[in-house]
Amino acid sequence: MLTGSLETLLYQLSSLFLWPALLLIIAALCFTLFSMGQLIKDAYLRSRGYDRSQLSLYAKNEECTSDDIELWIMGRLELLRLTSRITPLLGLVATLIPMGPALLALSDNNTAAVGQNMVIAFSGVTLALISASLSFTVLNIRRRWMFEELRLVERERVSQVSGAY
Repeated sequence: MLTGSLETLLYQLSSLFLWPALLLIIAALCFTLFSMGQLIKDAYLRSRGYDRSQLSLYAKNEECTSDDIELWIMGRLELLRLTSRITPLLGLVATLIPMGPALLALSDNNTAAVGQNMVIAFSGVTLALISASLSFTVLNIRRRWMFEELRLVERERVSQVSGAY
């Protein structure tokens, strides 16, 4: 009796997280697709010779050190980093929660309910993995571009200092 009500309570608690997880997966996918579009636009501009970003503007601050610029880069990439790491976990949540009702429906030979729950489970994890993969790709390309630009900024600073003497 106690284990049955405990199981019911645990299931009800976990099922509260299905819709928030699915909504966060959709939000992550939208953010990732937007970021991918920005990356494509920036790649086009870089191919045309416009390879400087807001990092160069930020680095022009006289009191700004390389450590400050690295922190700025980390801050700019944080949301992509979080998206690439958290979205697969949300996909796992969106997979496991509907599996309970699917297994119960299977034991009752209710194939329609099994199918419905499995569609939710696999759609959630598929979209989550797509979002995580794309955001990881965008993150790594952006990180490389920003650190290449940081290197240029540091070289400019060294040449300005050595040219002043």
